[in-house]
Amino acid sequence: MAWDWDKLQQQRKGAPGTGPPQMDEIISKLRTVRGKFPGGAWIIIILVIVVLLGSSCFYTVAVDEVGVVQRFGKYARTTPPGLNFKLPRGIEKVTKVKVRFVFKEEFGLRTLQAGIRTRYASGAAYLSESLMLTGDLNVAVVPWIVQFRIVDPYKYLFKVRNVRSTLRDLAESSMRLVVGDRSINEVISKRQEIAHAAQALLQKELDEAETGIKIATIEMKKTNVPQPVQPSFNQVNQAIQEKERMIYKAREEYNRVIPAAKGQAEKTISAAEGYALDRVNRAKGDASRFLALYEEYRKAKDVTRRRLYLEAILDIFPKLGNKYIIDADQKNLLPFLNMGLPKGGSK
Repeated sequence: MAWDWDKLQQQRKGAPGTGPPQMDEIISKLRTVRGKFPGGAWIIIILVIVVLLGSSCFYTVAVDEVGVVQRFGKYARTTPPGLNFKLPRGIEKVTKVKVRFVFKEEFGLRTLQAGIRTRYASGAAYLSESLMLTGDLNVAVVPWIVQFRIVDPYKYLFKVRNVRSTLRDLAESSMRLVVGDRSINEVISKRQEIAHAAQALLQKELDEAETGIKIATIEMKKTNVPQPVQPSFNQVNQAIQEKERMIYKAREEYNRVIPAAKGQAEKTISAAEGYALDRVNRAKGDASRFLALYEEYRKAKDVTRRRLYLEAILDIFPKLGNKYIIDADQKNLLPFLNMGLPKGGSK
């Protein structure tokens, strides 16, 4: 059965509420309203304009933001978080700035997936940012991340044309300056010290440029040498470690032998000093005894001489052993008198 399209359209037009109103119906209704209310079309237009302007006078600032209001392009005021009022669009303009959010700029790498174990992408595309010359004329690959906050929205928006680009340029120059003052070993092993020095230098440069940015932290990632020179660098490190091991071993041997030798030397010196002191004291005692004896000899020469003789005989005689008296005319030895003490005898 063939459809009669024209007849169907006429039926739909005849049924009320079966389709959207046509343009001629809208025009006729506006003419009806204009007839009832003189100037009704202008009133509607004015109401629409008022609604649009009124909606642009109110704005909401989030808790981590502030609103910077410009009047005819000139800075007017800074508004706090919450519902705020401004003059209509075209007179005042508001720019929302996140002052509690921590932004970051990455150098030599890019974040692929953030999380507990953040994944980074690093390669030849970012090598120019992290390739640096150290103080001992070695080349190092130094990737790092700068985290910062906006502390002065006025300076951030109006003092510098492109703040993020300026921040990247100043961060690179500061890091290259700090790395250029250190050796390759310091760059690899003292990353925290380098990060603190670079942060202080970068913050000083940002303050002088009036960027309104406060550096939260600089995080140094794994620092190394370029891949082509990695094997040679490892050999150098092994040689340095072997050198340090030999030095430590020599110091250990030194600490073991030298103190013992010093102790033996001090012991010998102390013994010599004691012996010298003993000999000096003995000599002084003998001299004093001789002088005292000489004084007694001066007073009674015969008595003193005989006493000295008897004391000498008393000291020497017991040491002689067996005694023999020999006649000068005899050819053979004749024991005449046994002056030694017999066993078990008495003197």
